[in-house]
Amino acid sequence: MVLEAAGVSDEEESVYRLLVTSGRATAEDLARRAGLTGPEAGPILDSLVSKGLASHADGTPRVFRATPPDTALLPRLKRSADALDLARVEATRLVEAYRDTMRRHDAGQLLEVITGAEALRQHLRQIQTSAQEEMLWFCKAQYVAMPSGSNAEEYQALTRGVRYRVLYEKAFFDEEGAVDNVVAGVRAGEVARAVPHLPLRLAIADRSVAVFPLVAGGPYGSPEEPTTALVRDSNLLGALVALFECYWDDAVPLHVDDTGSVSGTDGTAAPAPLPPLDRKLLSLLVAGVADKAIASQMGLSRRTVQRRIQSMMERAGAATRMQLAWQAARRGWL
Repeated sequence: MVLEAAGVSDEEESVYRLLVTSGRATAEDLARRAGLTGPEAGPILDSLVSKGLASHADGTPRVFRATPPDTALLPRLKRSADALDLARVEATRLVEAYRDTMRRHDAGQLLEVITGAEALRQHLRQIQTSAQEEMLWFCKAQYVAMPSGSNAEEYQALTRGVRYRVLYEKAFFDEEGAVDNVVAGVRAGEVARAVPHLPLRLAIADRSVAVFPLVAGGPYGSPEEPTTALVRDSNLLGALVALFECYWDDAVPLHVDDTGSVSGTDGTAAPAPLPPLDRKLLSLLVAGVADKAIASQMGLSRRTVQRRIQSMMERAGAATRMQLAWQAARRGWL
């Protein structure tokens, strides 16, 4: 039966359905058609009357008629739905209170040890699939479980509206195809920055769960399997979030310009833009990528890379590469 949510028992529902299809009927007729005895049918009919699902026809005690379902059932279902919503909210509060209590008394509720690259990969996919608001990442060179460009869950999450903030260390860009993969991520909506070095690998979902190494394992395929930890809401998680934000504030933003145009912001003519090749080279340079890696990524000789950097320094009036980076940001070259 289907009317249990409205507070109607199976027996009451059977008799009510007979009344609906009959229009009106005597108690004896309803008992016969429902396969009940008179003493069994009496309490059921009285209950239907008390619940407003039936009434006495023409004031005759032994003749009954059904109350229209839209009048009898819909208000009861709405009250049940409202009560269910309240119960769901309260159940959620109780679950959170239980988890908070367990976290305080059981360290296993705070930190879960993950052993092996495959298990790590599955957890990274799971936390991204469950993320609702934001993912924070430290991306170091030489992947352990998830190679650059293989994280399909990121693109799915970005499509759902999850924000990705990703920090790359400069050695990451030395790997084949790394720059193209970062460009693809940025174009999909990722917010990326670069730093000279990162202290550890790290992924944080919605500031409520983080995955990070407990013991530094070797790169993928090495004999040393990674031993990582999944940590939930705690002071340790708060420290990891603070660590991310500290590095994020000092990092260099990475941008991808699809049009190649540069616009002024003060009403004056904008400085002449760099050629696309120099703009890409400069972005890698500012991100901290070494000349040799830039040459490999762009298909140029190392000598050509150095010559083009020197040309940009002369154009910007910069005596050092650091001055070039500052002038590039000031002139809108990045």
